[in-house]
Amino acid sequence: MLTERLSLALSGGDLILPATGRIAVFAPRAGTDLTILPQDRVQVITGFKPDHDAFTAAQYACARQPEGSYAAALVCLPRAKAQGRALLAQACAVVGNGGLIILDGQKTDGIESMLRDLRGQGVPPSVLSKAHGKIIWFDARPMPADWHARGPQPVEGGFVTAEGVFSADGIDPASRLLADSLPDKLGAHLVDLGGGWGYLAARILERDSVQSLDLVEADHAALDCARSNVSDPRARFHWADATTWRPGTPVDGVVMNPPFHAGRAADPDLGRAFIAAAAAMLTAQGRLWMVANRHLPYEAALTQHFAEVSELTGDNRFKILLAARPLVAKSRTRR
Repeated sequence: MLTERLSLALSGGDLILPATGRIAVFAPRAGTDLTILPQDRVQVITGFKPDHDAFTAAQYACARQPEGSYAAALVCLPRAKAQGRALLAQACAVVGNGGLIILDGQKTDGIESMLRDLRGQGVPPSVLSKAHGKIIWFDARPMPADWHARGPQPVEGGFVTAEGVFSADGIDPASRLLADSLPDKLGAHLVDLGGGWGYLAARILERDSVQSLDLVEADHAALDCARSNVSDPRARFHWADATTWRPGTPVDGVVMNPPFHAGRAADPDLGRAFIAAAAAMLTAQGRLWMVANRHLPYEAALTQHFAEVSELTGDNRFKILLAARPLVAKSRTRR
């Protein structure tokens, strides 16, 4: 969709890229087609590891943060409004006054609201609508101070979060239910898979019996918060795709609250991929504790990967699932 809108804007002559200089592309998702841009001039800027890995594999220059200045910037609008504003403010800062800023997004991601906000700031944007979204471009200018990233913000429990991360406003109720439901004995080596800003890790490390904990998180902003929230030396932090990361040796337990959305659409396959990854990293006697929304059909995936599956507890919104004796570990011992 971005490619279609960008192609129309460029081919019509209304939008003209600078003839030279680097082009920063902020927060594109894996699978976004950027081939209409000159690849040798593009730097993809993303802190989400699966997207970073995908564009690196496609031979794009990638970075977690801008590096130096750019002739133009394309911002792929995220769902979180504060994060979108912060990316636009950052893009304007690295392009400099008068440089080209391009913003693209779907209606479902809030592009109409962002357009109103820009006009409210006196920005005279050019706009092209197509495929249930808009592409907007304008000359860079300083954005208001309250649009810039605020950095870590305090929430209940003495934790900090940041705009755009999962559960940025406070402790996620599903994670709280999972933490409250965990047994006193979890094993010596644990993994917090998709650990976010570190709430579950902090609760796991309340147990003296835990000797080490690997917190695996794809969102670097969330991982930075986790490093602030979890100072226990038993914790190790990994910026990685939780569906493909593996520990050096099999672990005793995995705890997780897996994501189940791709954009705005529910996608249980994400949770299923987390389940498969968890099974692959456990010892033969290892256990998985996970929380899921009540309506998500994860039991079949758990049964596919574990010999024992049960619901420990729950309420009308969430269920706490326990899976034991991973089948992949059993097959390893037979070889």
